[in-house]
Amino acid sequence: QRDDGVEPQAGDDTKRSLEAGRRVGVPVPRTIADGQAADIPGELTFSLNRRLVDAISLVSDDEIREAMRFAFERLKIVVEPSGASALAALLAHRIDRLPRRVGVIVSGGNIDTRRFTEIIGG
Repeated sequence: QRDDGVEPQAGDDTKRSLEAGRRVGVPVPRTIADGQAADIPGELTFSLNRRLVDAISLVSDDEIREAMRFAFERLKIVVEPSGASALAALLAHRIDRLPRRVGVIVSGGNIDTRRFTEIIGG
């Protein structure tokens, strides 16, 4: 079994930290995925990721927008940018060696109508 994480290209603090084997800080990222806009992974989160995550894939804000649009148009669900990151990675083919079955957590409660339409270009 393979467990991958996803974060925005603009804020790759977790990817850098896992590669370094210690928490690494980055400038606070400018990304639509504001829920993932941290400058350094939290201590508890980093400790869990070191044990449970095999790799981190990076997605662009445009890929996140496309995932949000896909979820809305095809799945009929509203997804916030951070909650669309994992879906964006799958749709943009950012994750190698996918298993036969894939689980993706998609969330959407932290966005209002105005911001949603602003992001997806509605």
